[in-house]
Parts: sequence; structure tokens; C-alpha cells
Amino acid sequence: MAESMNDIMHPKSEAGKDAEFPHAPEDWTRQTAQQVAQGQGLELTDDHWQLVRALHEYYAKHEEAGINLRGLHDALDERFHSKGGIKHLYELVPGGPVAQGCKIAGLEPPAGATDASFGSVA
Repeated sequence: MAESMNDIMHPKSEAGKDAEFPHAPEDWTRQTAQQVAQGQGLELTDDHWQLVRALHEYYAKHEEAGINLRGLHDALDERFHSKGGIKHLYELVPGGPVAQGCKIAGLEPPAGATDASFGSVA
């Protein structure tokens, strides 16, 4: 079976998941993330992929207890502190690191992340 260029660049684990994103939702792919991002006017960089990975990991660790918007926001601020924290993330994803980031990551944003009358708040 011949490997595609995508398989070479992004190795899969035995379960068929992207080895760099082991906590990704079953139906999530890099291609889907890129399509969502392009639809929102974003070109994904290494920093965007780090945000996606951080969101996947946070959701995997906290899914059973429930995703708390404030806890997720604080965890992202801490994780990206060396790059400028939440301010840096808002530069990457102006629609909000939680709201827009979750869309790219294939995750349901936590309650309160978006306000239909205002837009993204997180």
C-alpha cells in the first residue's frame, strides 16, 4: 500500500489517528481544520496547531468533569505564557482562542464562549 504525502508528513498511529494529535475527536482531521480556518480567513501556522493540540489535550483531561470556560481560558493563558499568553492567542485567532479555536479543533465551545447577540467572548 503506497503512502500519500500527507501520511508521510503526518504519521498515523495504529488506530489511524494523527500521531501528533492523539486526543483529537474521532471525526477531526487536519484537512477539516484547515478548511474551517480558511473559511474564517486564517492560514494555520505552527502556533495555531499548538493551540489546537492544547485544546484537544484540555478536553481529553476535563471532559468527564465538564469543560469550564474560565478554567480553559486560564489553562491556555498559562500554556502560552512564554509567548504572551491570551493576548498572543487573540492575535492568532481574533474570533477568540476558545470560541474560534474550538471550531478549528473540532470541539464544542464551552457554555458562555459565544454570545449570539455579540459574538465571541472568549
